[in-house]
Amino acid sequence: MCGRYALSKLPDEIIEEFEITAGLTGAILPADWNIAPTKDIYIIRDKATNDKATSASAQGAARELAVVSWGLIAPWSKNSVDAIKSQSQAINARTETVQEKPTFRNAFRSRRCLIPASGYYEWATALGKYATKQPFYISSSDAEHPTLAFAGIWDQWVDANGQIHESASLITRPAVGFLEEIHHRMPTFLPRVRWNDWLEPVTKSEVHLKELLEIPDPAYGLQAHPVSSRVNSARNSGADLIKPIELGEPETLF
Repeated sequence: MCGRYALSKLPDEIIEEFEITAGLTGAILPADWNIAPTKDIYIIRDKATNDKATSASAQGAARELAVVSWGLIAPWSKNSVDAIKSQSQAINARTETVQEKPTFRNAFRSRRCLIPASGYYEWATALGKYATKQPFYISSSDAEHPTLAFAGIWDQWVDANGQIHESASLITRPAVGFLEEIHHRMPTFLPRVRWNDWLEPVTKSEVHLKELLEIPDPAYGLQAHPVSSRVNSARNSGADLIKPIELGEPETLF
């Protein structure tokens, strides 16, 4: 799974890197090196998926940067308590079952997005070669395209007062290569050549969508290093969280 990630880019930088033409919808978020579930996050989506008045064909392809909360709110949530509870249980959707799970399936069919990240954290499991619960920071080694693009889905939930709440989940897959030595799951990263097809709001067959998530070398261009356990607390943030440490060194928790 992926339960924490970092994004230190300003909106203008994301807009340029992801060729966003429709601008930013929502507030400007501060840089955050420890993004936790239910926090507000940026997603990149086709504007037509959020424009009821204009058809996708008439609108044309226009990416927008939007602010939603992390963790898909279950459509059947009756109140805000139910909504927050469902979010915490739906931060990740699995490639293997995203098309069939009631919480995710409608969003998968028609409301897909990219979730930009500078990197993400994963904690070693007992199945790997590292000490259990040792945190690692995983990022891109490509200086030209440093921002990762998680495959994601988003949706809307309307509360009892008629207020619309938008939320999103990222899609994970089985880990491969060196990442498998840390944890058995990893986010699904979409290469640039698949962005348009993934974001297009037209409903597509499940077979085609699942094919888009099948990446020949999912860990290509990624790098990982151990970091301090300070990242374990969502209250901690700052660039020091991604600083490499030497395993075996005593760590300062505070």
